[in-house]
Amino acid sequence: MSSALREKLVYSLIRLATWPCRWMPYSWIRLLGRFLGWLGFFLLHDYRKRALSNLALASKLELSEAEILQIAKESFQNLAINCLEYPKLDAESNLASVIRCENKELADALYAKGQGIVFFCAHQANWEVLFLDGTARMNGVAIGKPIKNKRLYQWIVSIREKNGGKIIAPQNAVKEGLRALKKGAFLGIVGDQGMPSSGYSFPFLGRKAWTSTAPALLAYRTQSPIVFAETRRTQQGYKIRYSDPIWPDATKPMEEEVVRMMDETLRLLEKSVEEAPGEWLWQHNRWKQQTPLKISKRFRHDCLCIVLPSDATEWDKITPELSAFRILYPTEFISLLIPEERREAPLELEGAERLYYRTPSETLLKDYRFKFVFNFTNDAKIAPHYRKLSAFEVLTWADLQALAKPHLLSDEPENLSNLLQRALYRPKGTHAS
Repeated sequence: MSSALREKLVYSLIRLATWPCRWMPYSWIRLLGRFLGWLGFFLLHDYRKRALSNLALASKLELSEAEILQIAKESFQNLAINCLEYPKLDAESNLASVIRCENKELADALYAKGQGIVFFCAHQANWEVLFLDGTARMNGVAIGKPIKNKRLYQWIVSIREKNGGKIIAPQNAVKEGLRALKKGAFLGIVGDQGMPSSGYSFPFLGRKAWTSTAPALLAYRTQSPIVFAETRRTQQGYKIRYSDPIWPDATKPMEEEVVRMMDETLRLLEKSVEEAPGEWLWQHNRWKQQTPLKISKRFRHDCLCIVLPSDATEWDKITPELSAFRILYPTEFISLLIPEERREAPLELEGAERLYYRTPSETLLKDYRFKFVFNFTNDAKIAPHYRKLSAFEVLTWADLQALAKPHLLSDEPENLSNLLQRALYRPKGTHAS
């Protein structure tokens, strides 16, 4: 089957399956969405792992295991409800009966004066309603990242633009965003995606999060305010609330103001997520630390656990080169699981968390943080245990040897540093993915 035919078939099936939602009341859609989201939590393994790991790593929330599982399920349910609501939003002629903005007066007053506004929002509740509500009162554009299925994306864009707004592609964001703001329109940016190439980070929920500075850069260059817009699902529909404007100070350097404005904006988002964590999209790579330039996609994970061996020979083979992990993963969260008898042993791995075990069973932690585990022991129980939690990969020394073998040079020794680089680096000449 050709890719075009497959795309058309998937699009047709989605439209057919969700068509009845056009006529369902929102209460029915939400009941169905909660069931499908609960089902998706158990069936969509990779998304579940990412959500559980992200929740466990969001240290500022201080969640128990039960809370992590509950919020992850709620997040899946929220996403399912959103998907089912697309046909409803498409068919709805009077969105004002569903969407209520609590404090639209300030933004409307700025717009009436011809002042451009940068609306910063996130993947909360149903994020689509923000643009629909805004364009019902104001001229505006928003940045939209296309999905692979072009037919499906065209349908989604037609819903977003039903009130006269315009969706612009990321590659045109700066040019079109500047133009809109200078004309006194608003620019909508969903700004909670991870962007390791940006050079700017914020300790979001206790973890370093790389984020695009485009909202603050555009605000500074046009002397427009950033307004954080949050969405909450209510019994009747959706509630939107705007923050006070965050204005740029033209008397201060742009570099300084961009950081200040982004910090203030992300603090507002952080607080909003804390208040309703189940309505945020925990399934995406918010805290990714790597660009696609170095590590193969399969091995680009933001939290690692290294289980060190108790055997003296294996210990001496592994530990002298632990610093090699920081070369490959300079900003990732890394935990070392160390035999208790080696508690005082010096280990060179900057910033790593140290955990200890006395018996093999104590290496089987009930810890959802770890997306990538290196098992340098002989315990075969470690791999299935961590894969059942949040680990996408569990590699042994033998796995590293097998992965590295095709790329090792004939005169290269099989030490940890060489194995890691040859096994995990993207082969030269391949395209970033």
